[in-house]
Amino acid sequence: MLNNMTDCEEAEGGPNSQGDGNPKESSPFINSSAASDTEKSQQYDGKNMALFEEEMDTSPMVSSLLSSLANYSNLPTGSKEHEEAENNEEGARPSKKPVKAPQLGTLMGVYLPCIQNIFGVILFLRMTWMVGIGGVFGSFIIVFMCCSTTMLTAISMSAIATNGVVPAGGSYYMISRSLGPEFGGAVGICFYLGTTFAGAMYILGCIEILLIYIVPQAAIFKIEGLEGPEAEAALLNNMRVYGTIVLSFMALVVFVGVKYVNKLALVFLACVILSILAVYAGVIKTALDPPVFPVCLLGNRTLLSKGYDICAKVIEIDNDTVTTKLWRSFCDSDSLNATCDDYFNNNNVTEIQGIPGVTSGILAENLFGNYLEKGMFLEKRGLASDADPDSPTSGSNRYVLADITSFFTLLVGIYFPSVTGIMAGSNRSGDLRDAQKSIPIGTIAAITTTSTVYMSCVVLFGACIEGVVLRDKFGEGVNGNLVIGTLAWPSPWVIVFGSFFSTCGAGLQSLTGAPRLLQAISRDGIIPFLRVFGHGKANGEPTWALLLTACICEIGIIIASLDAVAPILSMFFLMCYMFVNLACALQTLLRTPNWRPRFKFYHWALSFLGMSLCLSLMFICSWYYAIVAMGIASCIYKYIEFCGAEKEWGDGIRGISLSAARFALMRLEEGPPHTKNWRPQIMVLVSMDAEQNVEQPRLLSLTNQLKAGKGLTIVGTSVQGTFLDNYTEAQRADQSLRKLMETEKVKGFSQVVISSNLRDGTSHLVQVGGLGGLKHNTVMVGWPKNWKQPEYHQQCRNFIEVVRETTVASMALLVPKNIHSYPSNGERFTEGHIDVWWIVHDGGMLMLLPFLLRQHKVWRKCKMRIFTVAQLDDNSIQMKKDVITFLYHLRIDAEVEVVEMHDSDISAYTYEKTLIMEQRSQILKQMHLTKNEMEREIQSITDSSRGSIRRKNQPGLHSQHSTEEGASVVEKPEDEVQLIHSKNASTPTSPTSPTPPAVDNKSADKGQTANADTGKDLFNMKPEWEGLNQTDLRRMHTAMRLNEVIIKKSKEAKLVLLNMPGPPKNRVGDENYMEFLEVLTEGLNRVLLVRGGGREVITIYS
Repeated sequence: MLNNMTDCEEAEGGPNSQGDGNPKESSPFINSSAASDTEKSQQYDGKNMALFEEEMDTSPMVSSLLSSLANYSNLPTGSKEHEEAENNEEGARPSKKPVKAPQLGTLMGVYLPCIQNIFGVILFLRMTWMVGIGGVFGSFIIVFMCCSTTMLTAISMSAIATNGVVPAGGSYYMISRSLGPEFGGAVGICFYLGTTFAGAMYILGCIEILLIYIVPQAAIFKIEGLEGPEAEAALLNNMRVYGTIVLSFMALVVFVGVKYVNKLALVFLACVILSILAVYAGVIKTALDPPVFPVCLLGNRTLLSKGYDICAKVIEIDNDTVTTKLWRSFCDSDSLNATCDDYFNNNNVTEIQGIPGVTSGILAENLFGNYLEKGMFLEKRGLASDADPDSPTSGSNRYVLADITSFFTLLVGIYFPSVTGIMAGSNRSGDLRDAQKSIPIGTIAAITTTSTVYMSCVVLFGACIEGVVLRDKFGEGVNGNLVIGTLAWPSPWVIVFGSFFSTCGAGLQSLTGAPRLLQAISRDGIIPFLRVFGHGKANGEPTWALLLTACICEIGIIIASLDAVAPILSMFFLMCYMFVNLACALQTLLRTPNWRPRFKFYHWALSFLGMSLCLSLMFICSWYYAIVAMGIASCIYKYIEFCGAEKEWGDGIRGISLSAARFALMRLEEGPPHTKNWRPQIMVLVSMDAEQNVEQPRLLSLTNQLKAGKGLTIVGTSVQGTFLDNYTEAQRADQSLRKLMETEKVKGFSQVVISSNLRDGTSHLVQVGGLGGLKHNTVMVGWPKNWKQPEYHQQCRNFIEVVRETTVASMALLVPKNIHSYPSNGERFTEGHIDVWWIVHDGGMLMLLPFLLRQHKVWRKCKMRIFTVAQLDDNSIQMKKDVITFLYHLRIDAEVEVVEMHDSDISAYTYEKTLIMEQRSQILKQMHLTKNEMEREIQSITDSSRGSIRRKNQPGLHSQHSTEEGASVVEKPEDEVQLIHSKNASTPTSPTSPTPPAVDNKSADKGQTANADTGKDLFNMKPEWEGLNQTDLRRMHTAMRLNEVIIKKSKEAKLVLLNMPGPPKNRVGDENYMEFLEVLTEGLNRVLLVRGGGREVITIYS
């Protein structure tokens, strides 16, 4: 039994198993073995499974299922495929190291990595400055908002992360599998850019600590002696040079081996924790023994510490008054009589304690904000200052000045990066012993810890440190010390070196994580142009992705200002967190069957609150950065939508689409569309050849030109046979339809039905196409080719049945004749006309279709002409005026012409044509009879023919006789063909089709020989004409007359649209009906026969 189980397990795996690069997710639940039937029977022999052995390839045994689940390797996204490809390239290795089971628990795997990523450069370099500028109250609000955002995001992330196995890839994996490849790719790129710019921010922080607090003399561009913009430019240039050097070194370390980075991670984490503990120890010490930390003020302005040696204007030495360095910096000489700065003369020098201690009550002074403009003095509240507002400011280089203009939203943007890093645990999910348990506990605990530290630091900094010291960003008033370092115990150097190493470590972590994230996105294949970055070294290290990351990181280095880079990465992280919350909210609200998180403490309202906070913070930080970030994400979204690989990941967006579609369909069911909203929703009926290829692909070209991507299009075909035997054939036909629709750019759906005969299959398509209110109202079907040949007789009858069914269903019908001559989507008509022959009113279809066609680039240059027919008793001039007025109200531009058709005699050629038609009809009818039925039919035809010769009734010869007297209703038997489908029409309808000039001339010559005086002689001359059906005779006469007129007027038209007459009410006159249509449309190149659906489709009202 053990051996059998092993065999089964081996059958399940294999090199063909699918990974994330494929449209479907890899799964251990389905056996992907391609074993032969013989192998399968041997495989399951003796297992009491004979009853199920034929289905074992799709339904594996429970034992093998459990075994595959137990051995399911939770590797980073794409790494399994990478390993398989590597094995295929290098050949089978003699031995492979066994995969080690993940061993990390909550503390080492989630909690500590999150702590290390969240605590960072902002805490050490900008937190004290933020408290001084924003005040304790304002800073606490900022910290609370940011920490609340990350906590709510962590709750949503925990729900997603515990809803099944989450491979490495962190937020990208979770969002892409929850919201689809478009959102996943867009947010994944944003998260990647955020992580990359975070690396730049950490490197800039590292350089700032190095050049300002550790070795200022290492500056390449000397700052000493420079003032204002020059000093600022020199500092930024130093940051750029050293930043590039450090970035290159870090990228080299990451390239050489990530294992060294991981080994140093604990060292860097220890530096962070020791630094924070040193701050808390310093706070406790200030309560017991406040340190002596003097700050020198002139009036209420803070002085640069390098501008004085003693905080006094003069000192007494041996009863002599001696001037100090401070005096010399404000006066023109050492003499007591020297000319000094007015502000220096009018104000006293004061020395205050920079760290008065937690019990000093300084908290009340620091409670509210003190926002500064760039270049303003750092002033202490409550101290007197005698300054002349009119006197020019001099000696500004002797004071501590604000380096940037500060405001509340700027502080939010600079601070937010210090709360990012909450994804560190989920990124390591592949290394966790129990990811579904560790990720929620570890992440939420880490956020709770860091939030507590941040909030307590805001209060403690405000309670311990003097306001002017807090606002001194670079410690220029406290001997160039790091401000937070002045508070630390036992030495400021603990904080300086601790923060230096922590920023180095965070920078290395960013340069390690960002390339792997880009590699995961690239290997998923959703963004085609990034696929090159999915490759790497033999061990899977993302070399190309690391190179791109270093280049993007260099952009942040060139910006060089920590305060300018921080809001950029805030945008990208906030957008990422926003979509994590959105993913959780949607999955919860849609109640997807697969949404079963183990973490139960979530709610859609919390997710929406987190999403709203993220969006608000984006625009609070910087509205223009927010717009740029959203623009980048939108561009990536649209790019993936149009060019990316199609993925089916069971995402929530599909659930939204289904819900929205159901809602819209229910709304559509409420009533038929208003005439203003009516547009042709087309069902295109196509026929397939033996290879399941479409026989008339130009039908889809015409559909695209008519629809321009709007409304519903269903392309349907039927396959003859049974569902069980012909399902594969139907699938091939469906694929062929989809491929042709994509080629012709037809946006719609394909539908294939299997039926015992093609007639029923077509009928089923017409009946059941669409869903609910989204149903087709128009059917397009090609003209039956070679319908006169006996072998195509059934095809002809099918066509006529479609005409009947659309009439019964009140659907419009479009029949393009000579479809092979219609233009493709790539052709252009630079001139020409679209001619509409408006014989009977069909609800406006004939007016609407040319308008829709002319919206397409193929027909755009064609002009529209409308022809209508006037009878002898019609006022053609008034008719033309009425049509022009009607078109004006319809807002349609077209030329109008009224064609007069007078009564004329039926020509001999018409008699001959009708006789040939009826004889052919009889022959076709006899072909479908048995021998006895055929003999009886021949006898009845002979008898009726003899009887008709004996009768001496005089037939009417005028084509319009029955029409004028309204006899089209009275005299027509049911088996006759209606050429017009409107009983009140004054003129018969005409379909469009070509007549060669020879036929045209022949009919004209024949018409000249037949007139009212010689009609009876002609009849007596050809006695077989006497037995002709008079209605057929009149129909043929009308078709030929209309064809003559259409040929004369529209021979050169690019397209002719023509009313299509209705079919016979029973099936006796089917062949005659096709003959009438053929005669009517002879000699025309492109004809579109149009039959209305019995409702108005165009209106003059707005």
